[in-house]
Amino acid sequence: MAGKRTSPSMATKAAKALDDGRTGRVTKSLAASVLAQTGDNSKTSAKIASLASEVLSNPKSSDIAKSLAASALSQSE
Repeated sequence: MAGKRTSPSMATKAAKALDDGRTGRVTKSLAASVLAQTGDNSKTSAKIASLASEVLSNPKSSDIAKSLAASALSQSE
């Protein structure tokens, strides 16, 4: 089965998150993972998947962090 790839719109969001100096470490980690999956059949690591789950469970997480977390999880095994 072919792996999922990051959509162009999500890749743009991830790139903006990485460029934004106000973006936190967790969001930047998720953004980097999402961007790493734009070309080939890379899968989200267990560590990033766990981090993404925590972000989605936290009501204080930002909308961009939740979007990136959902994208990362959609590309995990």
